[in-house]
Amino acid sequence: MINMGLKMLFSISFFQWVLFVQSMEPFVYDVNLAGAIGDGESDDTEAFKNAWNVVCSSHISSGIFRVPYGQKFLLQPLTFNGECRPKNITFQIDGILIAPSDPSSWKCKETNCNNWITFQHFDGLIIQGTGSLHGQGQKWWQMGCMHNKVSFAILDSKNVHISGLTSMDSRKWHISIERSSSVHASKLNIKAPKDSPNTDGIRIQHSTNVTIASSIIKTGDDCIGIGDGSKYININRIFCGPGHGISIGSLGENGRRETVEYVTVRRANFYATENGLKIKTWQGGHGYARYIRFEHISFSKVIRPIIIDQYTCPLHQHCKNYSTAVEISNILYNDLRGTTNGEIAVELSCSKSVPCKNIRMKDIQLDYGINGKMYDGHPKSHCLNVVQSWDEGYVYPNVPCLTKKLSY
Repeated sequence: MINMGLKMLFSISFFQWVLFVQSMEPFVYDVNLAGAIGDGESDDTEAFKNAWNVVCSSHISSGIFRVPYGQKFLLQPLTFNGECRPKNITFQIDGILIAPSDPSSWKCKETNCNNWITFQHFDGLIIQGTGSLHGQGQKWWQMGCMHNKVSFAILDSKNVHISGLTSMDSRKWHISIERSSSVHASKLNIKAPKDSPNTDGIRIQHSTNVTIASSIIKTGDDCIGIGDGSKYININRIFCGPGHGISIGSLGENGRRETVEYVTVRRANFYATENGLKIKTWQGGHGYARYIRFEHISFSKVIRPIIIDQYTCPLHQHCKNYSTAVEISNILYNDLRGTTNGEIAVELSCSKSVPCKNIRMKDIQLDYGINGKMYDGHPKSHCLNVVQSWDEGYVYPNVPCLTKKLSY
């Protein structure tokens, strides 16, 4: 009897162990199992929704939503809501996702109608793979920016990792990160023609602890745009160009109070961009942009490598001085080198009512050059309303509003 009891105890424990091990393995579900065709012409939206419902309702602790390699999936606007039973979700995207090319064929019944593919309310999300998103924005660009849609949005989420994907020809911004925290994006390839309107590579707003790393971004607008409510943003090893550079702002439109702080951009390379590093605000706004570091940056054929512009105004309207402005302070430019093919390499145009302060430049070398070759000529700088600021080391071109900090 004792031996039989031990055998029963052992068998029950082993059975429980098997269930435990199985519960630790992720539940994998392929969109083809939900009826996706994957020929690039059939609408696979409902199949993706059905596949997501299966993964989201699984009792396993983690789930994998698989989009297989070698197939093309035509999708209408689609929202994935992360309020699921599995705590950790992985989207393994190795196939190609295609948006409808004709604006008239856009079918939108979702809450986030301005986005093509939306991920919201996740805590623990991995989006990875060798696949790509084809926004097919050509016809949308002809309609103007107000009608365009964001390709890929992360909303109201935290602990998100995105890696390996390619995004092409978005209608508007390629990737939008909003109201989210602890987001890490790396090894992305983002591209659109240099004349495509408002096709920012990555747009960050109302988010904290966001890292963008080791990515190539070639667009018709900002490679990375950092907007209101952004804090603790780290950008590292980015290739940008063509495009409008990396921008903070614009902030303070229509008198709003908007803020950005603790931003670090390191080891970025800019090639043939309109701008390099830009901070832009509207006259009459409120708030601040502060504690921002730009370090170890290279430029080639960049028209305006360094810009602070506090005179953003409505198009075709005279920009006048207001009594209020977004305050810009504690900005570091350290180890910036390369060539510009524009006349003004450093432009610091700050508000008369709220001057820029604590601007520091260290070891800057910006020469005039085209196609990687330096030519005779002296790039210039422009300063307006900059106080309590200084330079140290070698700074070229000379920035006259900065006080030379001597070393002893």
